[in-house]
Amino acid sequence: MLTIGIDDAGRGPVIGPMILAGVLINQETEKEFVKLGVRDSKSLLPKKREKLAEEVRTKSLAYHAVIIPVREIDGKDNDNLNLNQREAVAAAQIINKLSKNVKLEKQSEKPREKIKVIIDCPSVNISSWKTYLEGFVMGKTNLTIVCEHKADINHVVVSAASIIAKSTREAEIKKMKKELGVDFGSGYSADPVTRRFIYDSYDKYKDKGIFRESWDTIKKHKARKSQKRLF
Repeated sequence: MLTIGIDDAGRGPVIGPMILAGVLINQETEKEFVKLGVRDSKSLLPKKREKLAEEVRTKSLAYHAVIIPVREIDGKDNDNLNLNQREAVAAAQIINKLSKNVKLEKQSEKPREKIKVIIDCPSVNISSWKTYLEGFVMGKTNLTIVCEHKADINHVVVSAASIIAKSTREAEIKKMKKELGVDFGSGYSADPVTRRFIYDSYDKYKDKGIFRESWDTIKKHKARKSQKRLF
Protein backbone atom coordinates (compact mmCIF):
# COMPACT_ATOMS: atom_id res chain seq x y z
CA MET A 1 0.00 0.00 0.00
CA LEU A 2 1.08 3.56 -0.72
CA THR A 3 0.52 6.37 1.76
CA ILE A 4 0.00 10.10 1.36
CA GLY A 5 0.57 12.33 4.39
CA ILE A 6 -0.72 15.92 4.47
CA ASP A 7 -0.02 18.74 6.95
CA ASP A 8 0.05 22.53 7.09
CA ALA A 9 2.49 25.21 8.17
CA GLY A 10 1.87 28.88 8.83
CA ARG A 11 -1.73 28.62 9.90
CA GLY A 12 -1.36 31.09 12.75
CA PRO A 13 1.08 33.86 11.66
CA VAL A 14 -0.04 37.41 11.06
CA ILE A 15 2.39 37.83 8.15
CA GLY A 16 2.80 35.70 5.05
CA PRO A 17 1.15 32.68 3.43
CA MET A 18 -0.05 29.39 4.77
CA ILE A 19 1.36 26.22 3.22
CA LEU A 20 -0.21 22.80 2.85
CA ALA A 21 2.07 19.96 1.76
CA GLY A 22 1.66 16.32 0.89
CA VAL A 23 4.15 13.45 0.58
CA LEU A 24 3.62 10.12 -1.21
CA ILE A 25 5.64 7.14 0.04
CA ASN A 26 5.68 3.34 0.12
CA GLN A 27 6.41 1.10 3.10
CA GLU A 28 10.15 0.93 2.38
CA THR A 29 10.41 4.72 2.31
CA GLU A 30 8.49 4.95 5.56
CA LYS A 31 11.10 2.72 7.23
CA GLU A 32 13.86 4.94 5.83
CA PHE A 33 12.17 8.05 7.21
CA VAL A 34 11.95 6.46 10.64
CA LYS A 35 15.68 5.67 10.56
CA LEU A 36 16.46 9.24 9.47
CA GLY A 37 14.57 10.64 12.45
CA VAL A 38 11.76 12.28 10.49
CA ARG A 39 9.28 13.76 12.96
CA ASP A 40 6.95 16.72 13.39
CA SER A 41 8.68 19.85 12.08
CA LYS A 42 7.84 21.82 15.23
CA SER A 43 10.16 19.54 17.22
CA LEU A 44 13.14 20.08 14.90
CA LEU A 45 15.78 22.79 14.90
CA PRO A 46 15.98 24.73 11.59
CA LYS A 47 19.25 23.16 10.41
CA LYS A 48 18.05 19.61 11.08
CA ARG A 49 14.65 20.36 9.55
CA GLU A 50 16.14 21.62 6.30
CA LYS A 51 18.45 18.62 6.07
CA LEU A 52 15.48 16.29 6.52
CA ALA A 53 13.45 18.31 4.01
CA GLU A 54 16.05 17.50 1.36
CA GLU A 55 15.94 13.81 2.32
CA VAL A 56 12.14 13.79 2.09
CA ARG A 57 12.20 15.48 -1.32
CA THR A 58 14.79 13.01 -2.58
CA LYS A 59 13.40 9.77 -1.16
CA SER A 60 9.63 10.24 -1.43
CA LEU A 61 7.82 8.93 -4.50
CA ALA A 62 6.35 12.41 -4.97
CA TYR A 63 5.53 15.55 -2.98
CA HIS A 64 3.49 18.65 -3.59
CA ALA A 65 2.94 21.93 -1.75
CA VAL A 66 0.08 24.41 -2.13
CA ILE A 67 0.69 28.04 -1.16
CA ILE A 68 -2.39 29.80 0.24
CA PRO A 69 -1.62 33.53 -0.10
CA VAL A 70 -2.63 36.28 2.30
CA ARG A 71 -5.38 37.60 0.01
CA GLU A 72 -7.12 34.21 0.11
CA ILE A 73 -6.71 33.90 3.88
CA ASP A 74 -8.32 37.33 4.25
CA GLY A 75 -11.17 36.30 1.92
CA LYS A 76 -10.42 38.90 -0.73
CA ASP A 77 -11.29 36.46 -3.52
CA ASN A 78 -14.96 36.71 -2.50
CA ASP A 79 -15.47 32.94 -2.41
CA ASN A 80 -16.77 32.97 1.18
CA LEU A 81 -14.46 30.18 2.33
CA ASN A 82 -13.16 30.11 5.89
CA LEU A 83 -9.64 28.90 6.69
CA ASN A 84 -10.70 25.31 7.39
CA GLN A 85 -12.51 25.14 4.06
CA ARG A 86 -9.53 26.58 2.21
CA GLU A 87 -7.34 23.96 3.80
CA ALA A 88 -9.77 21.22 2.73
CA VAL A 89 -9.72 22.44 -0.88
CA ALA A 90 -5.90 22.58 -0.84
CA ALA A 91 -5.72 19.09 0.69
CA ALA A 92 -7.95 17.77 -2.12
CA GLN A 93 -5.67 19.43 -4.69
CA ILE A 94 -2.71 17.61 -3.16
CA ILE A 95 -4.53 14.26 -3.11
CA ASN A 96 -5.58 14.67 -6.75
CA LYS A 97 -2.05 15.64 -7.77
CA LEU A 98 -0.16 12.92 -5.88
CA SER A 99 -2.57 10.09 -6.65
CA LYS A 100 -1.85 10.68 -10.35
CA ASN A 101 1.73 9.57 -9.68
CA VAL A 102 0.54 6.00 -9.22
CA LYS A 103 1.25 4.47 -12.64
CA LEU A 104 -1.27 2.30 -14.49
CA GLU A 105 -0.35 -0.42 -16.93
CA LYS A 106 -3.34 0.60 -19.07
CA GLN A 107 -5.35 3.78 -18.97
CA SER A 108 -8.57 1.76 -18.74
CA GLU A 109 -7.67 -0.19 -15.61
CA LYS A 110 -7.89 0.81 -11.99
CA PRO A 111 -4.75 1.53 -9.99
CA ARG A 112 -3.08 -1.67 -8.84
CA GLU A 113 -2.22 -0.24 -5.44
CA LYS A 114 -4.49 1.23 -2.83
CA ILE A 115 -3.55 4.61 -1.40
CA LYS A 116 -4.11 5.53 2.23
CA VAL A 117 -4.32 9.28 2.83
CA ILE A 118 -3.62 10.54 6.36
CA ILE A 119 -4.34 14.20 7.09
CA ASP A 120 -3.64 16.27 10.18
CA CYS A 121 -7.16 17.67 10.56
CA PRO A 122 -7.41 21.42 11.32
CA SER A 123 -11.06 21.28 12.42
CA VAL A 124 -12.52 20.23 15.76
CA ASN A 125 -15.29 18.54 13.76
CA ILE A 126 -13.30 15.83 11.99
CA SER A 127 -16.28 14.11 10.37
CA SER A 128 -17.75 17.28 8.87
CA TRP A 129 -14.37 18.50 7.59
CA LYS A 130 -13.62 15.12 6.00
CA THR A 131 -16.99 15.12 4.22
CA TYR A 132 -16.33 18.62 2.87
CA LEU A 133 -12.83 17.60 1.71
CA GLU A 134 -14.09 14.50 -0.09
CA GLY A 135 -16.37 16.65 -2.22
CA PHE A 136 -13.26 17.94 -4.04
CA VAL A 137 -11.39 14.63 -4.37
CA MET A 138 -11.41 12.90 -7.77
CA GLY A 139 -11.15 9.15 -8.39
CA LYS A 140 -11.80 7.97 -4.83
CA THR A 141 -12.18 4.27 -5.68
CA ASN A 142 -8.62 3.39 -4.64
CA LEU A 143 -8.36 5.91 -1.78
CA THR A 144 -8.87 5.51 1.95
CA ILE A 145 -8.91 8.92 3.64
CA VAL A 146 -8.18 9.22 7.36
CA CYS A 147 -8.38 12.56 9.18
CA GLU A 148 -6.90 12.83 12.67
CA HIS A 149 -5.74 15.31 15.25
CA LYS A 150 -1.99 15.10 16.03
CA ALA A 151 -1.38 13.05 12.88
CA ASP A 152 1.89 14.96 12.43
CA ILE A 153 3.11 13.36 15.65
CA ASN A 154 1.59 9.90 15.21
CA HIS A 155 2.44 9.16 11.55
CA VAL A 156 5.89 9.56 10.01
CA VAL A 157 4.42 10.30 6.55
CA VAL A 158 2.51 13.26 8.00
CA SER A 159 5.64 14.34 9.84
CA ALA A 160 7.41 14.33 6.48
CA ALA A 161 4.64 16.48 5.03
CA SER A 162 4.94 18.90 7.96
CA ILE A 163 8.65 19.26 7.23
CA ILE A 164 8.01 20.07 3.57
CA ALA A 165 5.26 22.54 4.52
CA LYS A 166 7.49 24.30 7.06
CA SER A 167 10.48 24.35 4.71
CA THR A 168 8.32 25.82 1.93
CA ARG A 169 6.93 28.54 4.21
CA GLU A 170 10.43 29.43 5.42
CA ALA A 171 11.56 29.79 1.80
CA GLU A 172 8.57 32.05 1.07
CA ILE A 173 9.29 34.20 4.14
CA LYS A 174 12.95 34.49 3.16
CA LYS A 175 11.92 35.60 -0.33
CA MET A 176 9.51 38.20 1.10
CA LYS A 177 12.21 39.65 3.35
CA LYS A 178 14.61 39.92 0.42
CA GLU A 179 12.02 41.63 -1.78
CA LEU A 180 11.03 44.09 0.95
CA GLY A 181 14.58 44.61 2.21
CA VAL A 182 13.52 44.24 5.83
CA ASP A 183 13.61 41.57 8.56
CA PHE A 184 10.16 41.21 10.13
CA GLY A 185 11.00 38.12 12.16
CA SER A 186 9.03 34.88 11.94
CA GLY A 187 5.73 36.52 11.08
CA TYR A 188 4.07 35.17 14.24
CA SER A 189 2.44 37.72 16.55
CA ALA A 190 4.21 36.18 19.57
CA ASP A 191 7.58 37.09 18.00
CA PRO A 192 8.82 40.42 19.48
CA VAL A 193 10.59 41.26 16.19
CA THR A 194 7.32 40.79 14.28
CA ARG A 195 5.37 42.82 16.85
CA ARG A 196 7.86 45.69 16.64
CA PHE A 197 7.76 45.58 12.83
CA ILE A 198 3.97 45.88 12.86
CA TYR A 199 4.08 48.73 15.38
CA ASP A 200 6.78 50.67 13.54
CA SER A 201 6.19 49.83 9.90
CA TYR A 202 2.60 48.70 9.29
CA ASP A 203 1.67 51.91 7.47
CA LYS A 204 4.75 51.69 5.25
CA TYR A 205 4.12 48.09 4.15
CA LYS A 206 0.33 47.77 4.45
CA ASP A 207 -0.16 47.88 0.67
CA LYS A 208 2.36 45.09 0.00
CA GLY A 209 -0.16 42.34 0.74
CA ILE A 210 1.91 40.74 3.49
CA PHE A 211 -0.34 41.35 6.52
CA ARG A 212 -3.35 39.21 7.34
CA GLU A 213 -5.78 42.06 7.80
CA SER A 214 -8.46 39.74 9.16
CA TRP A 215 -6.22 38.74 12.11
CA ASP A 216 -6.92 40.32 15.51
CA THR A 217 -3.28 41.44 15.79
CA ILE A 218 -3.69 43.80 12.83
CA LYS A 219 -7.22 44.87 13.79
CA LYS A 220 -6.06 45.80 17.29
CA HIS A 221 -3.00 47.62 15.95
CA LYS A 222 -5.16 49.70 13.59
CA ALA A 223 -7.62 50.45 16.39
CA ARG A 224 -4.79 51.64 18.68
CA LYS A 225 -3.36 53.86 15.92
CA SER A 226 -6.79 55.34 15.30
CA GLN A 227 -7.31 55.95 19.00
CA LYS A 228 -3.93 57.67 19.32
CA ARG A 229 -4.81 60.00 16.45
CA LEU A 230 -8.10 60.92 18.13
CA PHE A 231 -6.29 61.93 21.31
